[in-house]
Amino acid sequence: MKTRSAQPAPAESSTLPLAPHRGPLSWQALVQWLLEDGVVTPQEAQSAVDRCSQAESRQPALQRLAAIGMLQADGSGVLDIEALVQFVARRAGLDYLRIDPLKVDAGKVADSMSASYAERHKVLPVQVTPTELVVATSEPFVQDWVAEVQRQARRQVRRVMANPVDIKRYTGEFYTLARSVRAAEKSGGASGGVGFEQLVDLGRSGAAVDANDQGIIRLVDWLWQYAFDQHASDIHLEPRREQGVVRFRIDGILHPVYQVPASVMAAMTARVKLLGRMDVVERRRPQDGRIKTRNPAGAEIEMRLSTLPTAFGEKLVMRIFDPDNAVKDLAQLGFTPHDATRWQGLVGRPNGIILVTGPTGSGKTTTLYSTLRRVATEEVNVSTIEDPIENIDPRLNQTQVQPQLGLGFAEGVRSLMRQDPDIIMIGEIRDLETAQMAVQAALTGHLVFSTLHTNDAPLALTRLMELGVPAYLLNATLLGVLAQRLVRTLCPHCKTPDDSSTTDALVEAVRPWKISKGQYHPYRADGCVQCRMTGFRGRMGIYELLTVTEAFRALVHDSASSSQLRRQAVADGMRPLRLAGALRAAEGLTTLQEAIAVTPPLE
Repeated sequence: MKTRSAQPAPAESSTLPLAPHRGPLSWQALVQWLLEDGVVTPQEAQSAVDRCSQAESRQPALQRLAAIGMLQADGSGVLDIEALVQFVARRAGLDYLRIDPLKVDAGKVADSMSASYAERHKVLPVQVTPTELVVATSEPFVQDWVAEVQRQARRQVRRVMANPVDIKRYTGEFYTLARSVRAAEKSGGASGGVGFEQLVDLGRSGAAVDANDQGIIRLVDWLWQYAFDQHASDIHLEPRREQGVVRFRIDGILHPVYQVPASVMAAMTARVKLLGRMDVVERRRPQDGRIKTRNPAGAEIEMRLSTLPTAFGEKLVMRIFDPDNAVKDLAQLGFTPHDATRWQGLVGRPNGIILVTGPTGSGKTTTLYSTLRRVATEEVNVSTIEDPIENIDPRLNQTQVQPQLGLGFAEGVRSLMRQDPDIIMIGEIRDLETAQMAVQAALTGHLVFSTLHTNDAPLALTRLMELGVPAYLLNATLLGVLAQRLVRTLCPHCKTPDDSSTTDALVEAVRPWKISKGQYHPYRADGCVQCRMTGFRGRMGIYELLTVTEAFRALVHDSASSSQLRRQAVADGMRPLRLAGALRAAEGLTTLQEAIAVTPPLE
């Protein structure tokens, strides 16, 4: 904010020196300002002076005071370094900026100022426009570098206040990244991008890709660690005509991260393919692979790789499976107590079919793996047939579909039934033959889990009957259908009660259902440094669980409509997806807009 805060007269009991307004910040000046503005009490200020005077430290002023942990006068907590930086920004009349590496073009940053100059003056360019250079600093009263930078960059410099720890960290990261890209580009070992007119000749390129170039190795390593640090679920390497684009999917949303020359993008893709034991030379057909690496904490991370030829080269997607993010508890997945009890009852049945439905990316695999991990005890044989194997787990017997060898889902289930399984998981029911094998497995005493792509739970039955599964076999084997979606959850650090929100929108969204005013506690997404100003952090599932009862079976016949099935399922205890999402919004876990965006309307 640009508005300068009021400065009340200092307390009479204060023996602190007056604050200088030029040169580097000092801890004495900071304490004086905090006292003047009423942020801390005179007692807390004097205590800080005593502790700083006694302790020998070479830390800069902001870090030194943050380490002490001064208490705020209003009782709102400890003054950490972010709070101190924001306070100094207001005092100096500068905008405060929390550096978001996803929004900084590291290439332009590195071109606008040398690394040695940035490190010497402890500043970092964060945005470059045709007329302006935005530079982050933690020393607002040191400006001797501004005129020189303006002259060299030929742009107006606008200073913003940022955390000195972030400035130091990202100065190293951004310039190291830029150096790696330049080194890789100069090595000349990577082949260039491929135009559409050359797509049919992708495998005939004469230029060899040096996937072991040191610049490429550093670039790929940085990319992985950066993705782990940002809690990304997917990494996309997308070739374009002029530049390759790197994007991360975070909480279901794609974020542009970096642009690299087409030749560097090709070399990065080749490096990842090499590590994933894929055919580096073959670029005319899609390929799949796997890589195991470690995150900054040392935990093992598995990534699933998928390549696809496009008009300008190979597109590579790396899906990240972090064991630290593997949710095992139903409440953590997003199940309400109502649905969790019913789901556990289905999973405990000895035989039958349980389906999980929803579009791609709705969390079906996570729900299935979390369930299978709980039931895979030493007394139970759990076997899966998948395409591809999403996450390798030592407690499961997992088989990869290989159509080129005649091993599809149907053939895999047929073979699994001779392996004495107790529980079978089929990756997806795509055709009548696979559906028939699932029914046969359930009829012969196995508990079968599988997925299906439908918009809601009742539609799963009509889809199976459209495939050709007789209604009487569904009645004999189907136990239940779980439909699900993923919604972003509000950041716990910045969400605030939304007093302006009324129940009208909620009532309209769940009509003809009713939610009492006492149940509605809406929150809004304000945004903070913890959630990169989005207001959301993480995702949770919302579910509708259809259980097959005797009354429901009576309606399952060849002429049954999905609306009839839906009404009976609701009577049996199913809560529709839109209602489940609205209830989560009423609890303050997400927003009503998020719930409406991902769920079908109520009928």
